[in-house]
Amino acid sequence: MRTLYTSHQRGGAILYESARLSRMNRPSPLLRQVRRTHSAAWKKNPHLDSIIRVDHAGELGADRIYAGQMAVLGRTAEGATIQHMWEQEIKHRQAFEQLICKHRVRPTVMTPIWNVAGFALGAGTALLGKEAAMACTVAVETVIVDHYNDQLRTLMEDPNIDKEILQTITKFRDEEQEHHDTGIEHGAEQAPFYRALTEVIKTGCKAAIAISKKI
Repeated sequence: MRTLYTSHQRGGAILYESARLSRMNRPSPLLRQVRRTHSAAWKKNPHLDSIIRVDHAGELGADRIYAGQMAVLGRTAEGATIQHMWEQEIKHRQAFEQLICKHRVRPTVMTPIWNVAGFALGAGTALLGKEAAMACTVAVETVIVDHYNDQLRTLMEDPNIDKEILQTITKFRDEEQEHHDTGIEHGAEQAPFYRALTEVIKTGCKAAIAISKKI
């Protein structure tokens, strides 16, 4: 009996020690909360920072382009059309500013340059006439729509991607396409040297995208 009792004691001690160690290895409530809070960040798409950074830069540039166009053409017959597109671009920029804060993304260091360059491009083409301003819109929006489509294909491959990002980019892509179509409807193709002008602007936009992805 003594041997049996001792065996029971030993077995109980082992179970007690096992339970104690299990409790020690269990995450604390604070650690569990931290994990829940940051679980999305741990699963963060490796392309997300670059996507948010470059899209914020692009929408800032578009905002300033329309600001430049409004400075020249705001009181003309095209003013209301440009104003409508500008208001949408302001909302796009503000949305990406919120995403930058939410996902703690570093904005591009080129922001001050894109700010000035965008306004200069908008005002400069508007000074050439409303058709040139609309040609600028067509060129810029062509690049942005293609850019957003590429991003959507990349993001949809990730099963953990934040649905807010997908919905935001999809909505903005559709609105940029509307801006492109508006430019065509308002005489963009009648601009002097339309093909050469739009190709130069497209090249500049693609270069700005490539730079903003990196820095």
